[in-house]
Amino acid sequence: MPERTIDFGKFGARGIKGSDAVVRQLDDLAGGIVTPVTVKRGLMARLHYLTKTDHSRAAAKDAGLTVTDRTLQAWLEGKRRPTKANLERIDAAYRTVRRHNVAKHLLARLNRDGRGTRVEIHPLNQSQVPRPLQRLVEYRTMNVRRWDRIVDAWAAGDHQGLDDAWEDVIVDLGSQWGQYEYVTNIGFAA
Repeated sequence: MPERTIDFGKFGARGIKGSDAVVRQLDDLAGGIVTPVTVKRGLMARLHYLTKTDHSRAAAKDAGLTVTDRTLQAWLEGKRRPTKANLERIDAAYRTVRRHNVAKHLLARLNRDGRGTRVEIHPLNQSQVPRPLQRLVEYRTMNVRRWDRIVDAWAAGDHQGLDDAWEDVIVDLGSQWGQYEYVTNIGFAA
């Protein structure tokens, strides 16, 4: 069984960690507000999402948005504008609350009553690696039937847990699973 990659990119290979690609794809599937938080429309949409119910307000506070109700009301009315640091907190709290809210539904869609979801793994980019050092790494597909640990770690924002859960999945690729620790893209739909 191969070891984990220690010095990725040393010879010019390009790509991202497989678990990061999974996070990106899950975020796309979760949907949400596309307008950036720096634009008034994006800010207002996030603030309304985070303050709509008492449950969402509590979740926003747990996610790190710890401002007074008076400040929050001034932002909602447009009387004051959040600082750059608060804009980042608002965006992070929105992503955290959104992930938590859609995780259960997304998990059911990915597991599909035990049938799972087909995953496409696009290998790392070796175009900048000298020819004698390139490895033969090909496009692979696999069916992932158990998404529970992956989605739970994603919803909790547990990067290490997600990385470990994704590693447990790619081990099913066989003895060459280490070649797919870094990829250019991972695609799946639910």
